[in-house]
Amino acid sequence: MDNPNNGSDESNSCAEPCNGEVIRSGREILLQAFNWESHKYDWWKNLEDKVPDIAKSGFTSVWLPPVTHSVSPEGYLPQNLYSLHSSYGPELLLKALLKKLKQYKVRAMADIVINHRAGTTQGHGGTYNRYDGIPLSWDERAVTSCSGGLGSQGTGDNFHGVPNIDHSQSFVQKDIIEWLNWLRKSVGFQDFRFDFAKGYAAKYMKKYVEEAKPVFAVGEYWDSCSYNTPDSLLEYNQDSHRQRIINWIDNAGGLCAAFDFTTKGILQESVRGELWRLRDSKGKPPGVMGWWPSRAVTFIENHDTGSTQMDIRKRQDIHSRSSIKILESQPNLYSAKIGDKVCMKIGDGSWSPAGQEWTLATSGHRYAVWLNEVE
Repeated sequence: MDNPNNGSDESNSCAEPCNGEVIRSGREILLQAFNWESHKYDWWKNLEDKVPDIAKSGFTSVWLPPVTHSVSPEGYLPQNLYSLHSSYGPELLLKALLKKLKQYKVRAMADIVINHRAGTTQGHGGTYNRYDGIPLSWDERAVTSCSGGLGSQGTGDNFHGVPNIDHSQSFVQKDIIEWLNWLRKSVGFQDFRFDFAKGYAAKYMKKYVEEAKPVFAVGEYWDSCSYNTPDSLLEYNQDSHRQRIINWIDNAGGLCAAFDFTTKGILQESVRGELWRLRDSKGKPPGVMGWWPSRAVTFIENHDTGSTQMDIRKRQDIHSRSSIKILESQPNLYSAKIGDKVCMKIGDGSWSPAGQEWTLATSGHRYAVWLNEVE
């Protein structure tokens, strides 16, 4: 799908919110509730104590680190997928955390790492490409040939260091779907975040989401933005980069959103005095959100955004499909009107919306937000 305005808006009736409904709503605010060091700090108990504050701050979903057994403490080299004892804490504390999140009506998002899996036993070629003695006891056929197994060559990028799973195998698909359903129906997760989504074809992602039916799903489809050589300067036009993400979403049936890495890459340069980058040649936001907003999960690396700004978003019913009119896009000033009720600006440049109906709602270092609450 080239440069779509929106994905399909057709809906099916569901007993509970289904993936399509939530994506169309576009009102999700996700919290990545961990960092690379969190496994050192009794994390499940640590988070449980913070659930009331998380809910009060307006987050709809909490993205947890991988919860299953892993040979690395961070959780991204999984082995026994049915063991909920991880470096973040024991199963008992995990389930207490999930119960409290449910009590406060915040959805739990599981980090799904199914591109690769650490083997338990040496097999074909002398590598650890078998999974013996644990649930999902696969043999070498479950591992791609490009990573030392007897499966197919693979349908995506190779993750080096551990065996890559061959998702073309029907028994692998069946077992993964059963495991995803176990996480959702028995453990208590509602949302899924798919790690390293470039590692296998999007058609398998489509099947997994269709069969497991998470309330919301997002994929980590990351590759590098376009840079000029030899100076390694970020190019203004990032259409090819966001088109690759759009293609992945489209090939996954539009059922899974994607992190907007295009916007993230552009933001990194924009905040260094190049705010003109925040408007593309057609006057739209320059990332995935400018082409398919209902499937774009935007994110920034900033710990200063607090509950006041989040409350504005919720109170003014801002969502992924809210209209965006970019008013200024200069090196030191970016301003935009979002929907009919919100104006914002970032940068050092002086700017405010015209008209007495606009009142300043919040401001800080190099940013301000105005509201129009006149009916």
